[in-house]
Formats: sequence, structure tokens, C-alpha cells
Amino acid sequence: APSPTTAVPYTSVKCIDVRKNHHKTKWLVPWGLNHCEKLKDFDEAVSRQIEANDIVFAVHVPLPGKEMSPWFQFMLFIMQLDIAFKMDNDLKENAEITLDVSLAYRDDMFGDWEEIAHAIEIRKLKCTFGSPKTLDSEGRHYDCDFLPFMEIGSVAHKYYLINIRLPVNERKGINVGIGEIKDIRLVGIHQNGGFTKVWFAMKTFLTPSILIIMVWYWRRITLMTRAPVLLEKVIFVLGISMTFINIPVEWFSIGFDWTWMLLFGDIRQGIFYAMLLSFWIIFCGEHMMDQNERNRLSGYWKQVGPIAVGSFCLFVFDMCERGVQLKNPFYSIWTTEVGTELAMAFIIVAGICLCLYFLFLCFMVFQVFRNISGKQSSLPAMSKARRLHYEGLIFRFKFLMLITLACAAMTVIFFIVSQVTEGHWKWGDITIQVNSAFFTGIYGMWNLYVFALMFLYAPSHKNYGEDQSNGDLGVNSGEELQLTTTITHVDGPTEVYKLSRKEAQE
Repeated sequence: APSPTTAVPYTSVKCIDVRKNHHKTKWLVPWGLNHCEKLKDFDEAVSRQIEANDIVFAVHVPLPGKEMSPWFQFMLFIMQLDIAFKMDNDLKENAEITLDVSLAYRDDMFGDWEEIAHAIEIRKLKCTFGSPKTLDSEGRHYDCDFLPFMEIGSVAHKYYLINIRLPVNERKGINVGIGEIKDIRLVGIHQNGGFTKVWFAMKTFLTPSILIIMVWYWRRITLMTRAPVLLEKVIFVLGISMTFINIPVEWFSIGFDWTWMLLFGDIRQGIFYAMLLSFWIIFCGEHMMDQNERNRLSGYWKQVGPIAVGSFCLFVFDMCERGVQLKNPFYSIWTTEVGTELAMAFIIVAGICLCLYFLFLCFMVFQVFRNISGKQSSLPAMSKARRLHYEGLIFRFKFLMLITLACAAMTVIFFIVSQVTEGHWKWGDITIQVNSAFFTGIYGMWNLYVFALMFLYAPSHKNYGEDQSNGDLGVNSGEELQLTTTITHVDGPTEVYKLSRKEAQE
């Protein structure tokens, strides 16, 4: 697959708007038919006595000769201001810039522009000046951070137009002390169409695969004479959450202007994360050989509770950003000091908590391995056939535990990297690029892991042959054999469970 996203730089064109009251129905287009009257620079504006309120910065998306596509999925814009130093117009400390922004679309080069959104936004300028502020330094540019500008959750139209005004009102202190702005530049980031097609193809292929094994798995469990145990239920719920994230509803985004798809995708992924993290805790807990509280969800509330609270906080945080953007695409939680600190704190705390969670999981797996190794001392006393059978079970179980740790490590890395990447877009560092193989690889890994769990933990209906030797631990010959250590038989515990408990050593 090609890289997931592309960043396209745009430089705004300074248009002159000298109509009375600046009618909002009139859109100023930087090039093409009916393009606006342009200014080369602000010196020309001064010589022609054109006021700052009569200048509109216009950006046409995409560049000439190209058109946007629904395959791009989303558009994220960040802004950079070119501000020159002037002795009589210096940039104030903690200066704020007020933007009067409008967004419009059309689907052919000759149609009328239709408004999507209009807002008045305030952004804080964070600029540094490397030289001493003297007359010799006049004309040199400040080094300013990128500013979050806009995010849209769908690209349903071919052409977009952004008009930006910088209204000046000295009495109210609006756009005063922001230095001499020379240019406004935007960087547009969108998903690559080629990556989208690969992503959709994966989802379309994997959905029926997981559905088929889920039906097979649950049918196997319902054929049993007993009720499903906790581990079997949790694996099934994990399969449902994987199916939920798999279902390729994104196909509809190609034909419909669904701006909520980004938020919906975040919610789906959040549910899966919560389910996966909870599953790993229960999975290890159910295999802790000498644990008394088993086969009951209430026994795991201390571990699962914080995951549920964290997931809810993640949902609230997402609604504060993407939820508001459904109404106002120019809104960003990163524009205020409090919002930025909250967002940064969220990313840092989430990263630390996930790393601690992973260490706790490693500790649980280590305990499971230690207990299993202790029980292996029972194996030499068995007959050859049954010993080989148990050795095979234990090998498969250990292998699955190691795969679980690898999957957990990759998931933690993926979550942290994706959060930092998205944060960097908002901060303005557009050089960060996550490889498409990373996205598709992690997604494929989750599916294979869930697939393997269902395949290995489905109860077996094959009977093990008669084994009358004294070393068979008194196990009924017609008992199901399966890769689990929880009590799963109406007549008594399964073989691995017997092996793992003290009664095996007796």
C-alpha cells in the first residue's frame, strides 16, 4: 500500500474585496474563471490605500488541474503565518490572531460556490525571533509554530474554497500587535486513495472470515451439555468487537457525505481496545493455576474497572474534539492553553498507563508460565500417549501466551504512535509519517489473533481413545480435550485443569 497520508502545501492569494459590507454571498477565487483582483504584497495595498479589512486570503483546494476525491476520506489543514519584524509594528507577547474564515465547495469548474461553514476563530501565536530587534533586522521573518486550522471528516466534493479575513478593530484590540503578516500558508493533509482501497479491501475480505469462525465457534459451545464458561464468553465478545471494527461501512463514505465517519471510526476502535485489554487480563487470570476466584467476571473488577474508566475518558476527549468539528470544522481543542495541556496530558497519561498495563500483563504471564512448569513434573508418571498429548497442549498454550505478549506489545506501540502522530499534525510537525505496513500489519495481526483464539479454544468433540494405564490421572476416557484450564465439563474438570491443580499432583 502507498503511504497512508499526503501533505500538500498551499500559499494563499491576497484578494481585494472593496464591496460595501463585504457580502458573504460573494466568494473570492484565487485563479480560474472570475478570479479576484490580486495584490502582490502589502506595500502595494498601502500605495493604493487599501485597508486590511478589504483584503481576503483565498486558497483553492486542490491545486490547478487536479480534483479531490471521496477516496481521500478526510482533510486536515494546518496554518503557518509569515510574519516580518518591523520596529513600529512589533509582535506582542502572547499575541492572538482573529480569523474570519469561510469554507465552500462546488463539483464543477463553472458552478456556484456553496457554503459549508463559517466561523470566527482565535489562535494564539507562538513565535520566536532569532536576531536582535534592531533596525538592521527589519524585514526578517519570525519563526512561528504551525496553527491547527481545520478538519473535515469526508471529502465528498471535487473543489473547495477557503476565504480568510483578518478583521482589524483597534478600539476592541482585534488583530492589533500581531506583527506585519506577509503571507498565510496552509498545509493540507489527506489520506491517500491507494491506501484507502487497500484498507477497504482488507476489511471486506476479513469481515466474512471472522463471521464464519464466530458462527462455528459458538455452535461448538452450544453443542456442549454445559453452560459456556467465562473465558469462552469473553473470546466470543472479543470476536464481536473485532467484527464491529471490520465491517466496511466506509464503503458508504464514497457515495455519501458522512462527516461523522472519523468519530465513528474512533468509537469502534475504542470499543475494541477496551475489549482487547480486558480480555488479556481475564485470559491470564483464568490460567493462574492456584487462583480461587475463577469463572466469574466480578473477580476481575479491579483490573477491568480502570480500563472501562479510561475508555470513557477517551470517548469524552474525542467528543470534545471531533464531536464539535461536526458543527464547526475550524474548531480545535489545541487552540487554547487549557485544551493543549489537557490533550498533551491525555497522550502522556495514556502512554504511561499502557506501559504499566503491559508490565502487569508480563508479570501475570510469568506467573502462569511458572505454575505450568511446576505442574509438568506430573508428566513422566503418565503413559506415553497421554504424556505426548499433554506436552502438545502445554506447548500450544505457551506458544499462545507468547503470541499474546507480542500482540499486546505491538498494540501498545501502535496506540502511542498513532496518538503522537495525530498530535504532531495538530502541533504542526508534518514530517511525521507512519508506514502503511504498520497500519495494515497491526490490523491484520488483531484479526489473526482473534481467529487463532477461537480456533484453539473451541471445545473439541473428539473422544480420546481408551487408556487404562495407572498414570492417566483418573481422567474419563470420553472427556473433551481442549486448550483451556477452566472447569468446562458437566461431569468434572477437563484434563489441563486437572493437570494444573493440586489434585493432579496427588
